[in-house]
This record gives sequence, C-alpha cells and structure tokens, in this order.
Amino acid sequence: MKKYRVAIIGHTGRGDYGHGVDTAFTKIPNVEIAAVADPDEAGRTAAQKRTGAVAAYADYRQMLKHEMPDLVAICPRWVDQHHAMLLAAAEVGAHVYMEKPFCRDLLESDEVVQALQMRHLKLGIAHVSEYSPVLTTVLKLLDDGIIGDILELRGRGKEDRRGGGEDLWVLGSHVFALMRSVGRGDPTSCSATVFQSGQPLEAAHIREGNEGIGLLAGDRLHAVYQFPGNVIGQFASVRSRGGNPTRFGLQVYGSKGIIELQSGYLRPAFLLQDPSWSPGRSGRTWQTITSDGIDKPESRTDGSYEGGHIAAISDLIHAIETESETKCSVEDCRGVVQMTAAIYESQRVGGPVALPLKTRRNPLTLYRQTDVSRQ
Repeated sequence: MKKYRVAIIGHTGRGDYGHGVDTAFTKIPNVEIAAVADPDEAGRTAAQKRTGAVAAYADYRQMLKHEMPDLVAICPRWVDQHHAMLLAAAEVGAHVYMEKPFCRDLLESDEVVQALQMRHLKLGIAHVSEYSPVLTTVLKLLDDGIIGDILELRGRGKEDRRGGGEDLWVLGSHVFALMRSVGRGDPTSCSATVFQSGQPLEAAHIREGNEGIGLLAGDRLHAVYQFPGNVIGQFASVRSRGGNPTRFGLQVYGSKGIIELQSGYLRPAFLLQDPSWSPGRSGRTWQTITSDGIDKPESRTDGSYEGGHIAAISDLIHAIETESETKCSVEDCRGVVQMTAAIYESQRVGGPVALPLKTRRNPLTLYRQTDVSRQ
C-alpha cells in the first residue's frame, strides 16, 4: 500500500480548518502528514500538535515547495483563499482534498480546472452527501424505477439568518451537488428571481459577503433549472424562514412517489410510494432508506461529518490509483459554481439564461452597468 505524503493548509481566524478536514487525515491508514501551514503562530502550533505533522510553516507556498506532497488538504472554509491555494497545489503536482465552497466565480473555476486537468491531478471536496452510501442506494432505486419517471427536483437551503444569497453560496452547494447527481449532469438553463427587503434586486443592494464570498445580495431567491430528460429542478431560500426540523436537502418527485434526501453523510433518506404525493389522501406512509435498502437498519456506524471526510479522502485515493474520477470531481465543482452564478445572471438579464454561462465573472460585478443601461 502506497504511503501518501499530505500537506495541510489552514488559516486560523480566516476559515480555520473547515469542519475538521485536518484531523480526518489522521484516520486514513496510508497517509503521512508531512507538514501543516498556518500564518497564525498559535493556530499553527495547535494544528501541528493535533495532526502530528512533522513540520510546520507560516507560509503555505513555502511548505508546498519544500515538501512536494502527494496530497494537499485545503482546509479554510473562506472561499477567497481557495483559488490561489488550488493553483499552488497544482504547481507542485499535488492532488487536492478541500473544504467547500470551491471558488468564487467561473473565471477562478476555469483556471483551476485547467491547472488540475493538464497535470492529470484529482480533486475531492467536502460535499459529504456525494460520498454517502445512502446516495448510492437511492440512485440505484431511482434507476430501478421506484418512483417512476423523475418529474421535479426541489431543493432548499437552511433558511436561517443567512437565508438568500449567503445560504445559496454556503449551503446551496450541497443541494446543487445532489441535484446534479440525481439529474445526471448539468442543467441547460436557469430562470431565477432575487429579492432584497421585498424589492427586486438592484445594484444598491450588493455588498461584500461574509467569509470571503465576494459580492453578495438577496434575502429571498428562487431558481428553476432545466435538467436532461425534461426534469425540472428548483432551489429556493428565504432568510429566517427555515423549518424545524430543517427543510435543508433535496426532494425528488416522480410519477409514482417521492424520495427525500437529507444533506449529510450516512443520513437516511425517505421514500413515499404514492403517485398522488398526498399521504393524507392516499393513506400511504413514508419509509426509511438506509445504505442497506428500504426499511432496513443501517449497518454502518461512521455517520459523522468526519466519517464523510474519510469516505471522500478514500474516494480521492481510489481515483488516483485507478486513474478514474472522484465522486465529486473538479468538473462537478465547476458545475455547482455555475448553478450558483446562473441565479444572479438570470436576475441581472431579467429572464432565462442558457448554460454553460457566457459570463464567467460574478454577475453581480456587472450589475451597475446593467442598471445604467436600463435607465
């Protein structure tokens, strides 16, 4: 079994180490943590101690050049750092596992896709639902026609205080990854509306987002996508209107019933075999789907977020050794960013937009000139 040398990039106070991305590598048997980088001295010392890293650096670029690792863990959740870190990893020929979101816009995404693919490098990302064996079971059930023909996909964010634009960026990425898995690829169009304080989005509403997201706007948004096979996908988020329990996840509506997917690793899905979609009228009841099947107890016990990281890292290593794609590849990540950007581009132009998008910049950067042209 090959031993993979890993270099870990963190940034205390600016995205830290994501949701435990660094410590997940300590649970992978064929990994040696060669070094950790963090510009914050106290954070760097703590990270070296908890990961057992052989060396520690203040500058991640210096670490990569000196260590020449096989794998790089990009841990900060602040997205403004991801593009530079990804390109630096590619320059030293390292594969990547990273915290989401992927990149801030399609320009950055395009550069990363090119840098990794030209060097035949693999990428995995912490969309942990994509690595869940429950999703594998659900996809098999869908292929077997358990709910008939897929008609609609309905996704929502957490709709907490971040509801709207921030929810779209931070948590919508999980839902879009699920949509692309169930919808079997990229949508071909998007039509969306974005509102701020009850008003259609204007240039004056645009601000800098939290956690390095870049330009951001909207406290209420709704998008409709056209997927292959005439499947319609919908995503919506409204600030401070979340359910309890949360609606965060994806519902798949078919001609013979519904499957509901929760976001997370090894979280059960739910099946309603009811073509009316109305158990109150039909008397049908929801069934649980685990990785073992319908109404079968879950045999796995690694259902934590860390368990999702471990599954994703293991998938990345498998992809490296078999020269295959990861379950959420760099192309998939670009597809998720495109679905996000398409919402603002549709609102900007005032109608549906075709995908792939011609606009590769964040559409919000173009909003002021759009407002001027409308005057």
